[in-house]
Amino acid sequence: MTEPLVSVIVPTRNNRRTIEACLRSVKAQDHPHVELIVVDNHSTDGTDEIARGLADVVISGGPERSAQRNRGIRAAEGVWILWLDSDMYLPPDAVSAAVRTAATTGATGVALPERTIGHGFWTACRALERECYLDAPWLHNPRLLRRSDMVADGFHESMSGPEDADLRFRIRESGGTVELAPVIVDHDEGRLTLRDIWQKRYYYGLSLPTLVDQHDGAMADQGAGVLRAYAQNWRRLLGRPGHALGMAGMRLMEAAGYLWGARAGRRQVQV
Repeated sequence: MTEPLVSVIVPTRNNRRTIEACLRSVKAQDHPHVELIVVDNHSTDGTDEIARGLADVVISGGPERSAQRNRGIRAAEGVWILWLDSDMYLPPDAVSAAVRTAATTGATGVALPERTIGHGFWTACRALERECYLDAPWLHNPRLLRRSDMVADGFHESMSGPEDADLRFRIRESGGTVELAPVIVDHDEGRLTLRDIWQKRYYYGLSLPTLVDQHDGAMADQGAGVLRAYAQNWRRLLGRPGHALGMAGMRLMEAAGYLWGARAGRRQVQV
């Protein structure tokens, strides 16, 4: 039986530091039929030039990640689509494992668990946090779906950050399921700083009012799921007390960033 074509979609903007390693990890997949599509949001640092040397298709598009992904979905020719951020690296069996998981479970979508790699204290705190989610399937957003399921609706383009959670909620509300593939994706976050973390969470928070309006109880569900994951991994947290305390402080700051952004986002909607 011929293996299905999988279109891997990578949205990016000015990510020269990691784009080559990301794309090479896609090209190194053991799945025999992979189409690599990069949607570049008008990079000025040479990211697009690197992409043209490695990808099958390079498209210019924006203004945000959701729109870039949707643009890639429309251009894709695969039966399956898999989206990947340009600072993520796939293990060689990621695509084949994801397709196999979908086939054996009948899941609507397949998630690929992530671990954080990088340097510095706050990056290590983020890495510890993500380790707590590896055995928490209820928190993982899908990365592989059938293209036919995504062409009509796709990603919510008014969201930037919560669009992955929005997709997970939509799948579950429609009676679908999300399963985990038995692989781990490396997410290269470099050297995180508190300023970086705050700015990103504030920006993501701008879209939270839209997510909340779309899904009743979304934030409560997400918060309860995160606390459940931490409780389940209490031994892991106690084993690294310094990073666990840093993680707790970082998460509190992130919550404030989300709330501050959500407040600003709600005002924008009301204007």
